[in-house]
Amino acid sequence: QGLYLTRNTEQPSYLASLLDCLWARIIAAILWPLHVLAKKLVYQNIHSAIGISKAGINGGGSLPMHLDKFFEAIGVTVQNGYGLTESSPVVACRRPYCNVIGSIGHPIQHTEFKVVDSETGEVLPPGTRGIVKVRGPQVMKGYYKNPLATKQALDEDGWLDTGDIGWIAPHHLAGRSRRCGGVIVLEGRAKDTIVLSSGENVEPLEIEEAAMRSSLIQQIVVDQRRLAAIIVPNKDEVLQAAKVSSIVDPDAVDLGRDKMTSLLYEELSKWTSECSFQVGPILLVDEPFTIDSGLMTPTMKIRRDQVVAKYKEEIANLYK
Repeated sequence: QGLYLTRNTEQPSYLASLLDCLWARIIAAILWPLHVLAKKLVYQNIHSAIGISKAGINGGGSLPMHLDKFFEAIGVTVQNGYGLTESSPVVACRRPYCNVIGSIGHPIQHTEFKVVDSETGEVLPPGTRGIVKVRGPQVMKGYYKNPLATKQALDEDGWLDTGDIGWIAPHHLAGRSRRCGGVIVLEGRAKDTIVLSSGENVEPLEIEEAAMRSSLIQQIVVDQRRLAAIIVPNKDEVLQAAKVSSIVDPDAVDLGRDKMTSLLYEELSKWTSECSFQVGPILLVDEPFTIDSGLMTPTMKIRRDQVVAKYKEEIANLYK
């Protein structure tokens, strides 16, 4: 349907686009009977369990890609919106007629987006990743009686620095991405970016989202300095996996910490194999990250800096 997301700025040929479309329809026709069967036997049970059968709305930020693909596969249309408190709060959303998974959609009316280089402030071309800025009538004029914070967040032309890293999809005249031009894609927070000793930038969110697809991992934070991972395991799931893999006796009621660490490291490597970078050593912790412990925000986001600070000594010991 022309809704395939890509950063590639090269224009595809019409012939290649036609063949691509034809091949996609052939594959869809082959899979259609399986999809109908799954809808009756599996998808209906999932719809009943989550209380959603046709459509839903996600607000605040971008959905992880694997969740986006999951909802699309089971026939639930999810419209994703994005905004900040400073923007009252919506600046972009996915429309029913152009619902590009993996994106936050097009800007809403009278709203502008641009992506700039984090160091020079230069406006970057479509498909290039940088700091996302937004301007529009819903964007605040400034923080109340706090000119310093206002100056840091807003420039003289009214552009608000969202603090998010992302890119704008390039316009294609034909092919699988022909309707994606101008949609915004978010890939993480600028303050969370890890700069390695080689000078390369790593977005921990990519690794964390990939790892969270595993049923063995309840929560994870990638350390911002050395790519160590702090993991809260799903102990019951880990023990069951160990029994299935014959790592422990089927009648075992516990799993040693060394064996659990080894099993989780293999699991983490499997799920993050397609990420740009791989995690180093891992630290297992028993206490989940919660709002009461100060390790999560009221909106259920993990306070990365607080988690790393709490386990600072344990992380340091991983490298001794």
